[in-house]
Amino acid sequence: MNDASMTLAGLPPTGNLINGTWTEGGSRFPVVDKFTGRAVAEVCAASREQVSQAVRIGRAAVEHGAPPPHERGQVLHRAAALLDVHRQRFVDVMVAEAGFTLADAGGEVDRARITLALSAEEGVRLTGEMVPFAASPGAHGRLGFTQRFPVGVVCAITPFNSPLNTVLHKVAPAYAAGNAVVLKPSALTPLTSALLGEVLLEAGMPAGFLAILQGEGDTVGNWLLEEQDIAFYTFTGSTRVGRLIQQAAGLRRTQMELGSIASTIVCADADLDRAIPRIANAGLRKAGQVCTSVQRLYVERSIADEVTARLVEFAGTLKAGDPRDPATRVGPLISIAAAQRAEQWLREAVQGGARLHCGGERQGSVISPAVLTGVPEDGRVWCQEAFAPLIAIRPFDDFDAMLASANDTPFGLSAGIFTRDLERALQAARVLRFGTVQINESSSARSDVMPFGGVKDSGFGKEGPAYAIREMTEERLVIFNP
Repeated sequence: MNDASMTLAGLPPTGNLINGTWTEGGSRFPVVDKFTGRAVAEVCAASREQVSQAVRIGRAAVEHGAPPPHERGQVLHRAAALLDVHRQRFVDVMVAEAGFTLADAGGEVDRARITLALSAEEGVRLTGEMVPFAASPGAHGRLGFTQRFPVGVVCAITPFNSPLNTVLHKVAPAYAAGNAVVLKPSALTPLTSALLGEVLLEAGMPAGFLAILQGEGDTVGNWLLEEQDIAFYTFTGSTRVGRLIQQAAGLRRTQMELGSIASTIVCADADLDRAIPRIANAGLRKAGQVCTSVQRLYVERSIADEVTARLVEFAGTLKAGDPRDPATRVGPLISIAAAQRAEQWLREAVQGGARLHCGGERQGSVISPAVLTGVPEDGRVWCQEAFAPLIAIRPFDDFDAMLASANDTPFGLSAGIFTRDLERALQAARVLRFGTVQINESSSARSDVMPFGGVKDSGFGKEGPAYAIREMTEERLVIFNP
């Protein structure tokens, strides 16, 4: 463990951030390089008392009052600039602890800058609205308007597959709205959040408004659910854990981005030169570990063979392996166990009658990009979230039946359709029960400015700075009655 500095230059803090101070001590857990399997650091797990202390300090900070909106915006803008200063450190950390390729890690930093800037801008223009009392007989003389106020302490529980930008989609809007944030990052990727904490403090974020508590969900996560002074939980992760958080939250507010089985549709009139690279990248980037990764691909039968062949050809150009190699496009999964699970699911699919056209080989935690056809309806790669670099193709003849099949999962996060037929595009937008329906784009395209969230077992509430800020504030009606 002591050779961490040899692996990561400028190792981030390995303690817990409470009231502006990194606190060491207590039990520790290892952080491993997801490609080599070697430990790169040991991180201190927060104690039960540290969890309570962080929440108490956050509540006191909010009660004392946040800096004015323009000052909060300045902090976030400075943090965005500091991401460039520390860019290589962020890339190195994410390549090691998340297994990101150099391209994916660089893209994560680029998007994080945008998220910070958007949050800074939205925080200074957060306003209410006028109430049209003139519509009510006898109340026409009244003047009414709404104002928005911070909810208090926001608890952010974040995943391993976007350890910087998803974290900022919670932390930055929460602070922009005037809330204090208690962040519990994934225990698989704690160092990126620690480095982000360094940056936010350097940018001038007041000490009481940010705490970072490291540890497992079964301990630190559960303790956070017991803290009644937390006003809002924002969570990205599994539907199973989301249900536990919602049950514990009771009448307190939450935002949940949960499980997914994303579908993308390719109609016979689609522009395949546009569609194929988008689909392949969406299904296979970050080793398929994106909640909107293309997993189910419906292709109109007349072009199914061509689409399959072109996807196989494209997948063959995506080198899988060492994420530090600039030529690598598909890095390791988050663990050996995750790669073994994906390998087993692919093996089961083939045993059930599917054809594996390419990929599926495992080397350690790396799975080569896989394209399948003929996956049985009950195959796990078809009916459960794979979170691996694989795309399952199914031909369709009946457009209505295909839409019904896409809807036939417990989840509803994002879907995409490629077509030049306006009627089909509009029908898909009406019928597909997903939080986002993309026309002439894959299910996995995302701009950080847009509202992002799901329906059904994929959760509720919206990310996207403008929308998250509104969720993390309370609306108050003010009435003047002359």
